[in-house]
Amino acid sequence: MDEKQVSYRTTNTYSTLNAFTDKTENVWVVFHGIGYLSRYFLKYFRHLTQEKNYIIAPQAPSKYYLNEKYEHVGASWATRENTELEIQNVLAYLDELYEQEGLKNAKNLILFGYSQGVSIVTRWIARRQINCSKLILNSGRLPKELKPEDFIFLKETQISFVYGTEDPFVNKEFLESEEKRIRELFPKNLNFIPFDGGHEVNKDVIGRLVEE
Repeated sequence: MDEKQVSYRTTNTYSTLNAFTDKTENVWVVFHGIGYLSRYFLKYFRHLTQEKNYIIAPQAPSKYYLNEKYEHVGASWATRENTELEIQNVLAYLDELYEQEGLKNAKNLILFGYSQGVSIVTRWIARRQINCSKLILNSGRLPKELKPEDFIFLKETQISFVYGTEDPFVNKEFLESEEKRIRELFPKNLNFIPFDGGHEVNKDVIGRLVEE
């Protein structure tokens, strides 16, 4: 059996919250975790001041039904099947979003990844050399192929690794094995921020980080 490949054009959506105006101070790009749709992920950012914050939520391309009732739809960024091909497709989509939203000119770009979104945002930064003022990594693993030299250009970026103390995926074993590597990848301006909770997005932490 042979597995072949074909290239074709495709279209994907993304969701935004608030309006980009002269009063906008922060432009966010927020990457949801597995099982989300971008428009619902925006609920974690509605508490931020509307005039100051413009939020962009990219949409993972692979949608599926979340249960046997076929009522609710979620999405995934990539899987272990043809991972590199899926990543290339996602990055091509993000490149178009970056251009369409004029993110190169954003004076205060904040990148946020939750769970599976951590692997996507860090790969995008590393492979495309995307600079940002803040990088917030929430309850996710960094891809094994990433190296410290991939992030050398992030000289002034404030980096936060946020996790819940009751998160079964970011447990003691995870922290023992991953904390050293995270510090090697981001040797400057890195903070570990625990909160009381599980595998979730904590809105209070988000609010504090944007106010710093």
